[in-house]
Amino acid sequence: MSTRAAVVWTPDFLAYDLGGDHPLDPVRLDLTMRLATELGVLEGVEPLVPEQAPDEEVQRVHVPSYLTAVKSAPEHPFGVGHGLGTEDNPIFLGMHEASALVCGGSLLAAREIAEGRADRAVNIAGGLHHAMRDRASGFCVYNDCAVAISWLLDHGFDRVAYIDVDVHHGDGVQAAFYADPRVLTISLHQHPMTLWPGTGWPGEYGEGDAEGCAVNVPLPPGTPDSSWLRAFHAVVPSLLAEFRPQILVTQCGVDTHVEDPLADLGLTVDGHRTIYRALRELAVHTAGGKWLAVGGGGYGLFRVVPRSWTHLIATVLDRDVEPDRPLPAGWVAHAASLTGQQLPISMTDGGDTGYVPWTEGADRVDTAVLDTRRAVFPLHGLDPDDPRD
Repeated sequence: MSTRAAVVWTPDFLAYDLGGDHPLDPVRLDLTMRLATELGVLEGVEPLVPEQAPDEEVQRVHVPSYLTAVKSAPEHPFGVGHGLGTEDNPIFLGMHEASALVCGGSLLAAREIAEGRADRAVNIAGGLHHAMRDRASGFCVYNDCAVAISWLLDHGFDRVAYIDVDVHHGDGVQAAFYADPRVLTISLHQHPMTLWPGTGWPGEYGEGDAEGCAVNVPLPPGTPDSSWLRAFHAVVPSLLAEFRPQILVTQCGVDTHVEDPLADLGLTVDGHRTIYRALRELAVHTAGGKWLAVGGGGYGLFRVVPRSWTHLIATVLDRDVEPDRPLPAGWVAHAASLTGQQLPISMTDGGDTGYVPWTEGADRVDTAVLDTRRAVFPLHGLDPDDPRD
């Protein structure tokens, strides 16, 4: 394990609980940490325990009146507005405290890197990328990703690249920095014509001095590992090489999985593992090794999220888990006690992660690749039709 990698975790993260049958069930976090522990990924690792982010930090990206609404919502569950009390964002006791703790987790990860105690850090409870300046959205109350990026900009970082691999468009983070040329946001997501929130078109590329600093790659439903990776490598490395970020912040939602109940892409746990390794390599080669990884979406609570995010934690720690590694019997027994689903037996789905570069052959994602490259590459001095760029 790298001595300069940090894991942020507290069981108190489980208090971010939208209740009932809500798909964002915190059991996925608990099962991930249990699996990482039982596989030995966390052996000798002392997780960093965060505190709630103070109001002034949350207000980096949210207006004060919104914080007031979040704090008062449990006492006024039907009259606070701001996107609270909806089916997606039901009100729950301790909502402000739980949401501020998630922000505190991502801030702690950012601080560890900024102050030189770590080159990489991971907070699987983070990644609440839909929350907007004055409202909750898409299961997200406070936008910990944007809060952490804003903090980094005030603490020694002039160029931050944010890469969002969640199946849903990273709309809240894009909105927070849409006119800020210091932040490059790249989101690969299911096509907005086929999935909420209906944004994330190639023509959304930033404004003012930040034109070209918002990048969107909308992918067709059913996109498998090989096609997703083809699109990623056709767009992301060239832009990062040109932008020269000082740190990568990555939202690692796993609702791209073929089994996810809320979306329609076709990735596997093997694809997720390959994505994390690609992000690690890009951090090394384009951002001086600085990498802050957070979680995000993912609603395959028992079969998918724990395995995928255990791979994420392992990748951050340089303790890569082999795909054919069997799942520990104790973990399987515990998970089986919580669900009637048949559980996988190893850390792989047997997915094929080989891909053909977009300059060779043809693939159904190539239209999206070309639309994105033609929208933003010229704004970075790159030729969208030149395979060398």
